[in-house]
Amino acid sequence: MFVQEEKIFAGKVLKVHVCTMEGTEWLEEVTEDTTIEKLKEKCLKHYVHGSVEDPKTLTHHKLIHAATERILTESKTVAEENLKDKDCLLLIKKRPPPAPPKMADISSEEKKKQENKAPDKDAILKATASLATRNTDRTVTQHNIRDFQTELRKILVSLIEVAQKLLALNPDAVELFKKANAMLDEDEEDRVDETALQQLTEMGFPESRAVKALRLNHMSVTQAMEWLIEHVDDPMVDTPLPGQDTPGATAAAAAAPSPAPSATALGARARLSSQASLEEAKQDELTEIFKRIRRKREFRPDSRAVIALMEMGFDEKEVIDALRVNNNQQDAACEWLLGDRKPTPEDLDKGIDTNSPLFQAILENPVVQLGLTNPKTLLAFEDMLENPLNSTQWMNDPETGPVMLQISRIFQTLNRT
Repeated sequence: MFVQEEKIFAGKVLKVHVCTMEGTEWLEEVTEDTTIEKLKEKCLKHYVHGSVEDPKTLTHHKLIHAATERILTESKTVAEENLKDKDCLLLIKKRPPPAPPKMADISSEEKKKQENKAPDKDAILKATASLATRNTDRTVTQHNIRDFQTELRKILVSLIEVAQKLLALNPDAVELFKKANAMLDEDEEDRVDETALQQLTEMGFPESRAVKALRLNHMSVTQAMEWLIEHVDDPMVDTPLPGQDTPGATAAAAAAPSPAPSATALGARARLSSQASLEEAKQDELTEIFKRIRRKREFRPDSRAVIALMEMGFDEKEVIDALRVNNNQQDAACEWLLGDRKPTPEDLDKGIDTNSPLFQAILENPVVQLGLTNPKTLLAFEDMLENPLNSTQWMNDPETGPVMLQISRIFQTLNRT
């Protein structure tokens, strides 16, 4: 018995369901090793009832797997396309490519685009040149709307001065300001990350320098290490930070010679002199505490941002000014350096006009008046000047939050009017 060789080595026979766009349906038997191109040719022969004479007929048709909606690749086999028994295939004619547009059509299309194009500024000015000017104050009104965050710094600078004067009138002023100063000392002087300090000392850095570097870089080991390496040859590297040395007693009662028992006038003068000396000592102590609080607000630039910006070619002083104006934000500082450099660093320390309706309305508010007698409010104002991002923290504080809320409401009310 003779058997054809291709029948011996043929793969598994599958029966697939074939459909056309005209609704013709039939079952086509095919082996797994048959290519999709051969399968398509068999389908077309069945579809046209004979041989496929026109070679374009093959290239103008395609087979699509109905379940997955994918076009079958002609160079692959039935097995490679993962066809199963009783799968449904669609035999459809390919869409002819769109004809290239004629030159006349292109010209008309371009003309249509030009007609629908929006007018530019010169065209608008030319078309409206003969019209009367109206509502010229609208633009000015829009430009006069002030940003709260921009004005808040000026308001805080002026309110700090008022708060210091009010607290200085309190009989317990020295104790109140010591309390405010202690609040700042908690984070800046008493707390040092021991783990971070140990890492730096194990690298060989002196402990005093490591402590200073950590405080300057908010307890970041990486930034502190970079700072130490950068300042290894700095003769001022071991100079203590402002306000970290414990100050001694600032004043003592003046020692006056004991008056004679009968010298009443001299005794009275001595007592008056002693009281004056105590008052002067009290004022000196207040001044010293004010200075310590102010020193804690001194700006400390991000060392990595300084290096990055200086590598762009900017001078160190202008880089530090840029970072101070933009709260150590490197990208914003770069834009400031490349732009008009507004506001200037000097503008940061300017307060609001104390005779302005806004400042007067703030001072007349009872909640603000009461808050200004609280040393914690002064501390909050100082902290927000150095770290504007901390404003949210103080807004949520039960003591300082009401004060900040009133300032915001007054500003928004007057700004709208």
